[in-house]
Amino acid sequence: MGFGYNNDNSNGKENEDMKGKIFAVIAIVLIIGGCLVGGLNHLENYDEFFYAKVDNSKKKALPSNEDMNYEYTLECYNENGKKRELKFKTFEELEEGAYISLEVRISGVHKYEEVEYGDLPKKVQENIK
Repeated sequence: MGFGYNNDNSNGKENEDMKGKIFAVIAIVLIIGGCLVGGLNHLENYDEFFYAKVDNSKKKALPSNEDMNYEYTLECYNENGKKRELKFKTFEELEEGAYISLEVRISGVHKYEEVEYGDLPKKVQENIK
């Protein structure tokens, strides 16, 4: 029987097992974190385009304390002809009857721009006259 000296190697083995477990947990956390960051980046950069014909009867003026002046609610179509009602805000009133392309992300309409009728996808042209 010795004092302070342990011939049993199980203590060293337990330390190695603990280090392995800690390493595994850190690796799992890093993998999950990487997947989350990658997924959020994909969602932020996921764009879908919809097209609409401006109808100013579908516009409402916003209170002066809002960031934008108008809110439009328009029937829009994607390149496959799928219909979707979209709401978006603008600083200025859009030109009646103009055709617009709306870039839509998970959070809603990201931006819009006026386009020519001939630039609309064929299936959109079939739905918008």
